[in-house]
Amino acid sequence: MTDTPAYGLLGLVIINSAVFILFAASFTRLRTTRDWRSLGAFSAFIVALFAEMYGFPLTIYLLSGWLGRQFPGVDFFSHDAGHLLETMFGWRVNPHFGPFHIFSTVLIFGGFWLLAASWHVLYAAQRDQRLATSGPYAYVRHPQYVAFVVIMFGFLLQWPTLVTLAMFPILVWVYVRLAWREDAASHAAFGAAWDNYARTVPAFLPRLGLSSGPKVSRSGENSHD
Repeated sequence: MTDTPAYGLLGLVIINSAVFILFAASFTRLRTTRDWRSLGAFSAFIVALFAEMYGFPLTIYLLSGWLGRQFPGVDFFSHDAGHLLETMFGWRVNPHFGPFHIFSTVLIFGGFWLLAASWHVLYAAQRDQRLATSGPYAYVRHPQYVAFVVIMFGFLLQWPTLVTLAMFPILVWVYVRLAWREDAASHAAFGAAWDNYARTVPAFLPRLGLSSGPKVSRSGENSHD
């Protein structure tokens, strides 16, 4: 872990931020204010993450004294040592193949898969003006918000920073509030059909054994937004 310092790379900050933000945006079919807010919250997290990963390592600077005492001989201004969890738990392998990094990659790809599957179902429901209750919506009412949280948590495991650790619970709360507003709007628009769906399907955490959404009549179908 004595690589040359790998920071001050503004180009990589911009490129990586743009790639992940545009990749997420390609799934979301931005049509409502809630769509833009959910993507905006995710974008703020991504920019803060890559700003420290390749730009200015604020967390490393602030914790440099403690890190130096706890882990003597480690060059924390190298890119590899910036994967703090791998370093702090003593995994003496390339951090990109360490357990935290591998698990984070699974979460990130899984989150993007869930995001794509969710917005595909929601877009079809909006187009047909019906309630989205199939696919991921058969298990939770807000799979798109769950996906964003899973992706962000995956990045936290891969590259934890003080800024993103502080942002994470705030952004989770933002998504919870967006979900509440979406529920209120859906209740006002769909009435009994939405009430039946909401009683059967939880908001964020699927119930064990729940395999399909509620039976909703065609006359009561509509989209979430």
